[in-house]
Amino acid sequence: MITLNINGQDHTLDVPGDMPLLWALRDVLGLTGTKFGCGIAQCGACTVRVDRQAVRSCILPVSAVGGRKVTTIEAIGETPEGKRIQQAWLEVEVVQCGYCQSGQIIAAATLMTHIPAPTDADIDAAMAGNICRCGTYVRIREAIRQAATGSKVAMQTISDAAGSLPDTSQGNRR
Repeated sequence: MITLNINGQDHTLDVPGDMPLLWALRDVLGLTGTKFGCGIAQCGACTVRVDRQAVRSCILPVSAVGGRKVTTIEAIGETPEGKRIQQAWLEVEVVQCGYCQSGQIIAAATLMTHIPAPTDADIDAAMAGNICRCGTYVRIREAIRQAATGSKVAMQTISDAAGSLPDTSQGNRR
């Protein structure tokens, strides 16, 4: 028997100690917001917070979690930074397919816990390894900026970016 503190509640589970936390959350406790992506801690879909750190639950055995506080996507909105991140996520319309979003939101909220006003470099470092198959990285960064500053951030559009492209109208094509 292993006792885990998940989202502020203790749960005593009769599972093997080497069971990945992801499967205990999803299959035993029914908390299906945390997703299975790759199973080798490379994609970030399974990210949860353990004692204020973002960790990959697909490779973390439940025996390593006993006595520590685990927060999943189901409860991250109860934290001040999680609430701000989730609100910004909606306002910036980050989500496309949504599969990676629980891990992305946990990673972003954890970043804001440690660095309330992150730079682009801080955001890139914290979000590295959280893969979005839909490619919403620009919107993810904008949502984190918005959550950090409390003000809406204008996203760069294709027409804005076009001004920085080289002019190929004079036959400079290859």
